[in-house]
Amino acid sequence: MASCAARRRSDLGDLNPSAPVTTRDPAPRRIGMLGGTFDPVHIGHLRGALEVAESLALDELRLTPSARPPHRGTPQVSAKDRLAMVECAVAGVAPLVVDARELQRDKPSYTIDTLELMRAELAAQTQVFLLLGWDAFCGLPTWHRWEELLQHCHILVLQRPDADSEPPDALRNLLAARSVSDPLALKGPSGQIAFVWQTPLAVSATQIRQLLASGKSVRFLVPDAVLAYIDAHGLYRASN
Repeated sequence: MASCAARRRSDLGDLNPSAPVTTRDPAPRRIGMLGGTFDPVHIGHLRGALEVAESLALDELRLTPSARPPHRGTPQVSAKDRLAMVECAVAGVAPLVVDARELQRDKPSYTIDTLELMRAELAAQTQVFLLLGWDAFCGLPTWHRWEELLQHCHILVLQRPDADSEPPDALRNLLAARSVSDPLALKGPSGQIAFVWQTPLAVSATQIRQLLASGKSVRFLVPDAVLAYIDAHGLYRASN
């Protein structure tokens, strides 16, 4: 009967050191993008973003302040202040991060431009997810080069469970061809649409600006660090 040592030597002798070692490719990174004026950023933005990031296991969710949003009015405070508030809000809150690239461009903040720049920096297999509220999604046909968005990303539509609305005709064929029922089933780096059902907090930037202009408190509507920045710089106060 062969000894244990002899069997071990025999087993080792059967190994071919030149045989290829099979390794599993690492899973592609998953990067989300949430754009907005963030005038100011508030707990509704942040809680909704964090819920999506956790439910979809995103490696990063990039909050991307816009400089000159084509479909909205001019922000009330400067790009510098809005960026600083978002940086305060997400400090230490992984996987939320800030992407300031739109504030560095001296032209309207077109999402397609941002996605093209992001794609040029990422590995080809990286999954990119563009987060849009229902109203923004319905307005897609008015966006610059909107038909090209799905070449660069998946679209996640944040929808309220009690919403009762129909997409515009221009989007119905797109939804029929590209929608996936389960956001976790989105495949490949781009090209599909899924709905994420969530009940957003009843907070709006307009409400916060109005409260501040009337001298009322917005505590617990924005992170403490954002409130401290607003107070330190006298933002959104009524002019005397």
